[in-house]
Amino acid sequence: MTGFLDNAPRFLFFTGKGGVGKTSLAAATAVRLAEGGHRVLLVSTDPASNLDDVLGTPLGQVPTAVGGAPNLWGLNIDPEEAARQYRERVVGPYRDTLPADAVVGMEEQLSGACTVEVAAFDEFTGLLTGDAAAEFDHVIFDTAPTGHTLRLLRLPAAWTAFLDSNERGASCLGPASGLTMQRERYRETVAALADPARTRVILVARPETGALEEAARTGRELAALGLRNQHLVLNGVFRATDRSDPLAVGLEASGRAAVAGMPGELRDLPRSDVALRGENVVGLAAVRLLLAPSPSPDAAPAGADAHLGPGGLEAGDLGPFVDQLATRGRGLVMVMGKGGVGKTTIASALAVELAARGVAVHLATTDPAAHVAETVGDGSARQRISRIDPEAEVAAYRRKVQERVGATLDEEGRALLEEDLRSPCTEEVAVFHAFSRLVSAAAREVVIMDTAPTGHTLLLLDAAGSYHWEILRHAAGTRGRITTPLMRLQDAEYTKILLVTLAETTPVLEAAALADDLRRAGIEPYAWIVNNSLAAAGPRDGLLVRRAVAERDQIAKVRGLAARVYVTPRLPAPPIGAAALRGLVGGNGRPAARIA
Repeated sequence: MTGFLDNAPRFLFFTGKGGVGKTSLAAATAVRLAEGGHRVLLVSTDPASNLDDVLGTPLGQVPTAVGGAPNLWGLNIDPEEAARQYRERVVGPYRDTLPADAVVGMEEQLSGACTVEVAAFDEFTGLLTGDAAAEFDHVIFDTAPTGHTLRLLRLPAAWTAFLDSNERGASCLGPASGLTMQRERYRETVAALADPARTRVILVARPETGALEEAARTGRELAALGLRNQHLVLNGVFRATDRSDPLAVGLEASGRAAVAGMPGELRDLPRSDVALRGENVVGLAAVRLLLAPSPSPDAAPAGADAHLGPGGLEAGDLGPFVDQLATRGRGLVMVMGKGGVGKTTIASALAVELAARGVAVHLATTDPAAHVAETVGDGSARQRISRIDPEAEVAAYRRKVQERVGATLDEEGRALLEEDLRSPCTEEVAVFHAFSRLVSAAAREVVIMDTAPTGHTLLLLDAAGSYHWEILRHAAGTRGRITTPLMRLQDAEYTKILLVTLAETTPVLEAAALADDLRRAGIEPYAWIVNNSLAAAGPRDGLLVRRAVAERDQIAKVRGLAARVYVTPRLPAPPIGAAALRGLVGGNGRPAARIA
């Protein structure tokens, strides 16, 4: 079960699709190593970290001792705080030597979302090669969902290449000195990541086809970056104890089929299986149990009723919401939430139901690791599917800037522009432009946007806010004639935000925090969707009943937080293809998602 801990190197990276249990496994690993006498630092690189909740200890930007776990410290890389400190490191030395307006200009250049990413990356490299973690025997990284993590792990090589070829000091961050002084550290980071004696990558997946395929893709991309010391962990492996329960039997069969059909490159990796537990992994007691030997089969609590029961939910489904969209024929629906809660499934279900009703709909994703086409299957002529591909967007953005700006520059100016456009920061700018085009397209059609996991999406929204205020600052007297992407997101008639969660402690807490972040930006969520609910499915298997009973308190919390709450039941197998997806939103005459 814990082979991935054998001869553990100093650095362990837990990565994988959102919702597969990276944080739980990283925390359980950290506790196991700490209790073995090792000094351990557990680090979250996720902008939407929930490590505090799992460990039961508030964490900050510096290592904090975890109460009740000797030898264990934790920290969150807070991108905003890291950016503030990074700006001060770059700008501070010039405050007393340059004119005030020059200092202000430098601060403006360092105010964007790109700087936030680079600052977080700078903290990350310090833990790998600097003095920040020198006192620890092991440093364990609980990473953001796959797309964000691949971006982070590409950055050391990307910035090293950029700095090596940067002859003039141009950079989207302003003075390149803030980066060039880290040149040697970036080279050391590349070497540390590629050294199997120092670094092991734990590919975490559920026994589900989508999670396993993403683990395989991640493994290939990481191997291409030099990270070849990989180990597969299958988390949440379920074995039914009540063979009369069709849901339990179906879930077990689905899991076995997914594992049997997993990509060949995963079969070649060393593998550990971790059994599904009946409790949420929150608090040190539950964390310690996760890697403990499997207990005897769970029995249902005496008198337990897995159903939500009378008063739990009223009849109804998502059909009326789809009716509104179909009648209007345009508008933006953004499906948001923590990784792994089923955003792609919900977004795809809405899109295929609209297409079935004859509505032209554009299903798009901002998630670098999303695969909406595989979920939808054979599409409809009324349904268009697209994905923001960072590489394609960067190439298009570079061409556009070179055509528009390069023609007005001399040879030296074009060389500077080309150098600046090679910066890894260009990706953030290009992706934001693509996101803005999707937002604008909803004025003409229905756009269903499957967003990246919470942290990555918040960075996009931060970019929208920065762009908004920058436009208004330079457009005095024209405020009423300008519409920015943020204004469209704040317009409740134009944009409907659906927050997707699971009926579990951590996803509900994260969804609540996301709702608060949205409100601070002037955006009010339209509804919450509690997805994959066992309580709504009514299982009989003992372990599933235990989990279903635990859901009831979380669903009650959601009802206290949201104006509208929809609940979709857990199905024996993931809904793939138009027919299965339509059932989730009341299509095909089968109301499945119910409103609380």
